[in-house]
Amino acid sequence: MSAVIDERFRGPLDARLSWMNEPARWSLEDALVIRTDAETDFWQRTHYGFRADNGHFLSAEWTGDFTMETRVRFAPVHQYDQAGLMVRFSEDEWLKASVEFEPEGPARLGAVVTRGGYSDWSTQDFPREQREIELRVRREHATFIVEWRSVWAEWTQLRVAPLQGGAVARVGVYACSPKGEGLEARFENLRIA
Repeated sequence: MSAVIDERFRGPLDARLSWMNEPARWSLEDALVIRTDAETDFWQRTHYGFRADNGHFLSAEWTGDFTMETRVRFAPVHQYDQAGLMVRFSEDEWLKASVEFEPEGPARLGAVVTRGGYSDWSTQDFPREQREIELRVRREHATFIVEWRSVWAEWTQLRVAPLQGGAVARVGVYACSPKGEGLEARFENLRIA
């Protein structure tokens, strides 16, 4: 088990955190503020046929079971703008949980699980006008439990999925904009224990 990370994004980043696909614009403003680059995403093959592995991901290496939580405020601009949590073993095996913006109708609260280089996507409606959410991912051996809540509400299960990537994973927060740039995601914290 790794040592607890309790990042509040008020000073220098915890030295264990590092970027994959660092965004051109990010800052620490009593939150980690990511302003996404255009045409960034994490997705592998299924349905749409394309492969994307260039979303912005700030993560730490973690060994064994964990509980990871964040609170994120988001100001989306384009369809599919998204921000949330990610667990990654490789390009072909990972999980992400986020809110994804839809300009018409409700947004999508969802979890993408990628195994063997193919992504699947489970979703549920999320109020388009709501701009803050808390997300949690728990690892129990090879099982990953994704939960969400509105601030101060009870946790609600979104997904349970297996991943076989091994003992060590990269875990942290991510944001991306598959279409145009400009989503602003404000992560207030990242706790991994």
